Amino acid sequence: MRRYVLQRLALMLLSIWVVVTLTFLMMHAVPGDPFTDPKLRPEIKELMMRKYGLDKPLWQQYLVYWSNFLRGEWGSSLYNIGRDVEVMIREGFPESFQVGIQALTWAVIAGIALGTVAALNHNRTWDYVAMVIAVIGVSVPSFVVGVVLQYLLGVKLRLFPIVWDGTFKGSILPSFALGLGTVAVMARMMRTQMLEVLGQDYIRTARAKGLSDTEVVWRHGLRNAILPVLTILGPLFATIVTGTVVIETVFGIPGIGRYYVQSVFTDDYPLILGTTVFYFVFLIISNFLVDLSYGIVDPRIRVGSNGRR
Repeated sequence: MRRYVLQRLALMLLSIWVVVTLTFLMMHAVPGDPFTDPKLRPEIKELMMRKYGLDKPLWQQYLVYWSNFLRGEWGSSLYNIGRDVEVMIREGFPESFQVGIQALTWAVIAGIALGTVAALNHNRTWDYVAMVIAVIGVSVPSFVVGVVLQYLLGVKLRLFPIVWDGTFKGSILPSFALGLGTVAVMARMMRTQMLEVLGQDYIRTARAKGLSDTEVVWRHGLRNAILPVLTILGPLFATIVTGTVVIETVFGIPGIGRYYVQSVFTDDYPLILGTTVFYFVFLIISNFLVDLSYGIVDPRIRVGSNGRR
């Protein structure tokens, strides 16, 4: 187990280095720079380039960035003058996390429930209903769902705020809009896995022993069917929790996604690197935790001394 964890940590560090390096090189390969305002006088632009170290050769900028990064200094935003990147991420993440974790929680529960119901009622009414919901969730963009919810439940019925106000009530609509696509993905995958599991020999044996359908589903079917679903939970967790740019824009959520889009449009190099690294680190940590959770869901899965399951 220890060897497996160390191997994964080494791979995570290598992945972070690759992502930071590629992001650094690609953003410098894009034409232009952060100071493209035609009203900016050449001497002022030169002074700004010198202040932020953008007048140095690329390899020197790369070494300086890594030196600062390892000390926990991610630099200052070039667009938001006087604001440190790590502070901006720290301020924007709680809002994205709140909406994201709510969206993921209801989406996982609803997706697993829909997929299980669909599998147990294969080619019957509830199967068709569940799959229609899944198709709608995949087909309709989240921002369309968000706008419709704002109009129906916010403007017409006045049940929820139409924009973010920092309260739980104000987070319900964006959480629902954000999680609907995940419900569809989880439901379709859970249905497929559950149908496969219900056709296995041990399920027929359990039924032959006189176990009820509920016991068969809960004790044998669900636990085995849910394992492959966990493989997509890591990326989904990172993607949803770190916030969706469109949903944050529709509902006016001051999350990390807003800074990410802003940094791309303004060529804000420190903010681009900071948000990209933050997203990626969150993703690989989520995948690592999902890997470790396999042994909790299914005790038969263990990580051996050679790092293999």
